[in-house]
Amino acid sequence: MAATKVFFEDVETGDKIPELVKKPITETQLVMYAGASGDFNPMHTVHKFGERAGFGGVIAHGMLGMAFAGQLITDWLGVDAMTKFSVRFVGITKPKDIITCNGKITKKYSNGGKNYINCDLVSVNQNGDTVVTGSATAVLPNK
Repeated sequence: MAATKVFFEDVETGDKIPELVKKPITETQLVMYAGASGDFNPMHTVHKFGERAGFGGVIAHGMLGMAFAGQLITDWLGVDAMTKFSVRFVGITKPKDIITCNGKITKKYSNGGKNYINCDLVSVNQNGDTVVTGSATAVLPNK
């Protein structure tokens, strides 16, 4: 998805970020992410390990959830806009989960000749359980 041009003058503190829905998480996606990330922890690809750990089967990589939260910002503003990004993993994501990423602008300011926004981010599963929280800072152009 190509980001639309978002200008500093067009956003305000409290504005919501366009929602991103990732559905559903698949076991194939977990295997592909393991290969791409180099994280071959069997908890993400082998059911017996996930069962022994008490998860009832495989679970998604935390960093996959982080990637979804980052995609929320980059789909909206483009890959060059984000200057800071952090997340906290607060829940487990499993195959068949539908993850919805949301956010809102918490601060709008200029510093050193650049225009910035700070955003709070949250990702929830189909049951409304929070799986990732985070924040991002992005730089926006003037009109």
